[in-house]
Amino acid sequence: MKKVMLGMAVCLLCMPVMALEVAGVKLSDTAQVGSQTLVLNGAGIRTKWFFKVYVGALYLPQKQMAADMVIADEHPQRIAMHMLRDLGSRKLYGAFNEAIQANHDGAELKAMKAQLMLMADIFNEIGEAKQGDVITLDYQPAAGTRISLNGKVYGNIAGAAFKRALLKIWLGNKPAQDDLKKAMLGG
Repeated sequence: MKKVMLGMAVCLLCMPVMALEVAGVKLSDTAQVGSQTLVLNGAGIRTKWFFKVYVGALYLPQKQMAADMVIADEHPQRIAMHMLRDLGSRKLYGAFNEAIQANHDGAELKAMKAQLMLMADIFNEIGEAKQGDVITLDYQPAAGTRISLNGKVYGNIAGAAFKRALLKIWLGNKPAQDDLKKAMLGG
């Protein structure tokens, strides 16, 4: 019996770890942000009306199911958006800005005005995200949030407060989509 159990354990350990697949997008189990290896916390589909817009994936140093803990955490993090349709910079920035406004009061928005303007400039430089493109938002405590499209860096926005504002788009009290929040938190 012990030999059978040992044999089964060895077989399980030898099996390849399967990455998560969402809406036909195969997501890596890990992501590298700076010198930190992050693990896939969860992922789901962002829809608008009946259209699938992107697969959103959250990568953290370790799995976490509490949104407030993820938002407050000061370790490297990644949000990856795997585009399922073409989206112009105005619509993309507009959706980000709308979700940020929904989760912050006037004073908080005023304090982030310069960072929001910089984010608008970055998305204008990106222009259009096409189906199959990947937008990453990588946070590193000393550097801020780096915004990239398909691995090409388009800009960096300093500040932990801005990182928290971005995370609230998906994980805040008024997230862009409740089931996406749940999925990104591993639910």
